[in-house]
Amino acid sequence: MERSVGQVPRPVLVLLAAALALQIGWQALQPKPSARAEALGVPASLPVLKAASLGEPIVLAQWLILYLQAFDNQPGISIPFKDLDYPRVIRWLETILGLDPVTEYPLMMASQLYGQVPDQAKQRLMFDFVHRKFLEDPDRRWRWLAHCALLAKHRLRDAPLALKYADDITRYARTASSWARQMRIFILEDMGELESATVLLGGLLASGEVTDPKEIHFLTRRLEELKNAEKSSSPPKNRQ
Repeated sequence: MERSVGQVPRPVLVLLAAALALQIGWQALQPKPSARAEALGVPASLPVLKAASLGEPIVLAQWLILYLQAFDNQPGISIPFKDLDYPRVIRWLETILGLDPVTEYPLMMASQLYGQVPDQAKQRLMFDFVHRKFLEDPDRRWRWLAHCALLAKHRLRDAPLALKYADDITRYARTASSWARQMRIFILEDMGELESATVLLGGLLASGEVTDPKEIHFLTRRLEELKNAEKSSSPPKNRQ
């Protein structure tokens, strides 16, 4: 038989009230849930994932992309990209490409999301990842390496690294746009390598690779500017 509250002894009520107050106080003092970068688990091996995909690896790759995208923004928790475990993020990106080699989304994430963090060591990890994957399929992936070359030049202030990426685009990506293939010329110019830039630009015009009249006009004018700059920077010859 139930009793009313008025029938409960006063000391019991005081004890219950104190217990409730302690519980509320304890919960209030607990730290709010905090996201930890290492909470991102290691992806399953590629053979296991392919078997689990039941013949639909592309669909599974898309689900993994969504999972990775959403990981930094959990309910009530936001994890800055720079706090993530980057080697582990790269394993996820590599796994996604292993399931769907045609997709460019992991390289876009690497160059435009994870590669933009204010942490040069982590930026270099992402740029190196994009470069390695570019070499596996240059004609499909040159855009993302071009983006990394620009970031290496302007964010890292590492012109030699930017030049390395630009050289590889020119060397391996036959379908790359002309602006990407010309990038190394302007990087050399910024490095003060006017003679090398002039030779490369002259060779590009002579090769016939550039066919657009407006582009030819622009590059021809730029070549003249480089030649003039080279002359003005050369020390005068001693007269006998």
